[in-house]
Amino acid sequence: MAQSEDGFRSSLASVQLTLSDAQVGQLLKFGELLQKWTRVYNLTALRAPDEIRTHHILDSAAAVAPLRRMTRAQPSHLLDVGSGGGLPGVVIAIACPEIRVDCVDAVAKKAAFIRQVAGTLRLPNLRGIHSRVEQLEGKYDVISSRAFASLPDFARLSSTALADEGVWMAMKGKFPAEEVADLPSDVEVFHVEQLEVPGLGAERCLLWLRRRPV
Repeated sequence: MAQSEDGFRSSLASVQLTLSDAQVGQLLKFGELLQKWTRVYNLTALRAPDEIRTHHILDSAAAVAPLRRMTRAQPSHLLDVGSGGGLPGVVIAIACPEIRVDCVDAVAKKAAFIRQVAGTLRLPNLRGIHSRVEQLEGKYDVISSRAFASLPDFARLSSTALADEGVWMAMKGKFPAEEVADLPSDVEVFHVEQLEVPGLGAERCLLWLRRRPV
């Protein structure tokens, strides 16, 4: 049975996210675009609208409240690495208009999809970039990853893009103890949050990393 818009809004509230009608509409439209374009671009293995909402949009939305606490809801610049179909980057751009979101992916068609979403949903704070993260020249307050790489590779490949006081935000399933143990000596995990995603039925956690103070 398809989830109603009210049910979707209730699920958003359960991850501490209260959005305007326009923002909820943008999230739902994003789900439709993801479903439509994945037929051509293979953006996700999921096809059913309810699965896309739960496993992708709500899962990404669960990181928004912790992100806003970390940034104190102040204007920030975020890089979503290996963004693919825009997860969590597009969801963050919709929910947090104060955050400029750059979604970078090494696959041109995925970056093109992000640009299509930005135009269709009229999101001036969202940009799709076709590049490898290690080749970027800008500096970012937050660098996020949902399904990009192991923590050590994530930190190593994106290190030059992180601002001096910036932080990494990594979305994971179970707490990745071995990955944490293998982090470079100059990177530390300073906070871990457990995420509860309604209807997902899987462990999720959010790890915050930073350069280790000298």
